[in-house]
Amino acid sequence: MLRTNVENLVKISIIGEVSSPVFRRSAYKISSDGRPVVLPGVGGITYNVRVGDPAVGWMADHVEPGVSVKNREGDDANMALNILACVGNEATVASGDAKGAKGVVTGKHGGIEHVLVDFPPETMEKMMIGDKILIKALGLGLELPDYPNVKVMNIDPNFLNSIGIKSLGDIIEVPVTHIVPAYIMGSGLGADQTYSGDYDIQLFDESIVKEYGLSDLRLGDLVAIQDADHSYGRIYLKGAITIGIVVHTNSVISGHGPGVTTLLTSKTGKILPIIDSNANIAKILKLRSDL
Repeated sequence: MLRTNVENLVKISIIGEVSSPVFRRSAYKISSDGRPVVLPGVGGITYNVRVGDPAVGWMADHVEPGVSVKNREGDDANMALNILACVGNEATVASGDAKGAKGVVTGKHGGIEHVLVDFPPETMEKMMIGDKILIKALGLGLELPDYPNVKVMNIDPNFLNSIGIKSLGDIIEVPVTHIVPAYIMGSGLGADQTYSGDYDIQLFDESIVKEYGLSDLRLGDLVAIQDADHSYGRIYLKGAITIGIVVHTNSVISGHGPGVTTLLTSKTGKILPIIDSNANIAKILKLRSDL
């Protein structure tokens, strides 16, 4: 177990509500090869797409697994929800027929600014759009004192300790399902902070998809992005390494693809990714009995 500053962190309540699916401006999306398509997208309660399921292959565009949550009190309150929530945080249904049921934060989706929460199927069957979701936010400010060249963000301390990270001198070894080259990263690149939102893995180059084995990406996978530094935003930097979690499905739109929320980053390459097919939040936290 890595030494952290968890005893100095603040645990704070944040709340949102199950967000309705939305279509912006038009029903159509224009695909990268020029086709107009109409597909399910962000928001709502997605009954048959959860962490552990494929991130590719759906007749969908940016679909968010499980339950999409937003604070409707205003942009400031929703930004607080998105910055304070951390992957692995406990979420509780606070209203409606499923009141009291527990779930887990699995990611954040930028642009639409949703926090994504996994609940068991029997809970989602009882939920409705507008139900309140309380999250006990813990993780913002988390540090690894023995690894000053590794920045931590968007991750609950208990989930961090559950991943199976190993110490190798001044380097940490982190299990991941895939390694992704930074040169195929798209939407979200250039953001000035990485404490909310995500950025997308473009899967339009079939040769790269085959070379890196990206056709079997799953929602909730931990992945390593080579030559990517997320210390103060998202930039290309040779030798840097970033670990993130896949948070939404693939997209047909140019520049887009499965989204990744940042968990760990090192501009000096002090993270060593190790391939492990079990490095998925659904398996690590035993969120599903069928995996």
